[in-house]
Amino acid sequence: MAEQNEKQKDNRPHREGGGREGGPRGGDRGDRGDRGGRPGGRPDGPPEIDLDKLIADSLYLDNQAHSVVSRMRDMDSGTRSQLRRLYNAVRRACRAPESERQHQFVMLRARLAYTIARHSLRSLDTLEKLLLQVTRKNEVRGYERFRDLFEAIVAYNE
Repeated sequence: MAEQNEKQKDNRPHREGGGREGGPRGGDRGDRGDRGGRPGGRPDGPPEIDLDKLIADSLYLDNQAHSVVSRMRDMDSGTRSQLRRLYNAVRRACRAPESERQHQFVMLRARLAYTIARHSLRSLDTLEKLLLQVTRKNEVRGYERFRDLFEAIVAYNE
């Protein structure tokens, strides 16, 4: 019996990095550690939302909202209350005086990043990237369309 076990050990492929598949870290860890994915360290995932298209095309906005909700249903667990809280924060940031609006959206991005990490809402990564674009552009129309997109996401997620 011991001889048979020894033969089985010899026939197994040798794995480097502590004997676990995927190297010393134990495989792909999803949202933690090395993000892996495409060359250049960018993670695999959904394509980014184009801000200019979002501003110009209502159907594009609607399609992107459906896409985010679909990813949420595939990737994340119950997120309605977190989504509503974030949407309310987006609405408050849009109502802020023009001199404070960019700051409000910068802080909103930090809050969104925290919520994504805390509740493992990887499906909302595209919104975080879009929010960065909106904040950098610092135009009223961009803020409004981001709010509209978020409103559509909340509505389709109900």
